[in-house]
Amino acid sequence: MRLACAAMTFAVFPAAAHAQAPSAADQFFANIASLCGKAFAGRVVANEPTPTAADPFEGRTLVFHVRRCEKDRLELPFHVGDDRSRTWVLTRAGRAIALKHDHRHRDGSSDSLTMYGGVSGTSGTAVRQEFPTDVETRELFTRLDRRVSLPNVWAMEIQPGRRFVYELARPGRLFRVEFDLTREVPAPPAPWGHEEK
Repeated sequence: MRLACAAMTFAVFPAAAHAQAPSAADQFFANIASLCGKAFAGRVVANEPTPTAADPFEGRTLVFHVRRCEKDRLELPFHVGDDRSRTWVLTRAGRAIALKHDHRHRDGSSDSLTMYGGVSGTSGTAVRQEFPTDVETRELFTRLDRRVSLPNVWAMEIQPGRRFVYELARPGRLFRVEFDLTREVPAPPAPWGHEEK
């Protein structure tokens, strides 16, 4: 009887013995999704080398908004003052995460430089994921004569209840914006081109 019960238990619950634990990418994605509907103010903490031209981030209010949340897709507008042209889009890509930058004009039309980004590797953690340029992005950068950006690696960090960070790095360039998750701010208007959503 005991043998029969043991055999039946194994037969009924074989998947439980082999169930995959949530990956680092799963945990990272869930950490950001837990902020759905919320917005937070931020500040530039690194911008190297120092811009020689007018800096579009200087003196502007920076707001990160977790605006749309679906099972496998998150839309995260990044507002720079009254410039609502930028939305970070995270989608699940198997056991990884893809990051794309959706750039729009005020009339909602897509910028020529849009939907670029990369896919996270296996070395990411629940706190930090890095996104080196993908093939599609390399082709776009080459076509638009932006070869300096070919070695770009974007990263996002989230420490729940503390901070969220967006980062762009390549040899000779580092840009980081840090958002304070301890203080929620009012949600901003929809990003350009997304008003109907």
